[in-house]
Amino acid sequence: MAMGSFDPRRHQGPMAEINVVPLVDVMLVLLVIFIITAPLLTHSVKIDLPKASSTPNITQPEHIEFGIRDNGDLFWSGEKVMAEQLASRFAVEAKKQPQPELHIRADRHAHYETVAQVMSAAAKAGLLRIGFVTDPSGTGSATGPDMIQEKDRIAQPE
Repeated sequence: MAMGSFDPRRHQGPMAEINVVPLVDVMLVLLVIFIITAPLLTHSVKIDLPKASSTPNITQPEHIEFGIRDNGDLFWSGEKVMAEQLASRFAVEAKKQPQPELHIRADRHAHYETVAQVMSAAAKAGLLRIGFVTDPSGTGSATGPDMIQEKDRIAQPE
């Protein structure tokens, strides 16, 4: 018979085969289900969109290199200027389109009041983009030859 017996003399080892037919049946049913339901899950509307090719027009605005030495001297892109001239120069630059950036490069021993006056004059004139240029290494000394060369570089036009 096909039934197992309780006879201990007739002991069989465990069955080492896997019946693959039911596994294949289940997989085919799942495949059919996914084939039928997959197109129903996409809710797209066919639209014929217009085609356009454009590249962004990236124009870098010019910038104003503004230097302030520790003794209060002011430099506009390497040219020495007086504090009285700042308001008129900033007003002219503020009217330009695109508006230039003001890069302030102040000596570490420059008075804060001088820097604040320059920033105030620029803001009153309408300049919106004001930034500070710093030494990222932080290794320059206030009296060393690097700082003296830096002071000379501020005064020179670039």
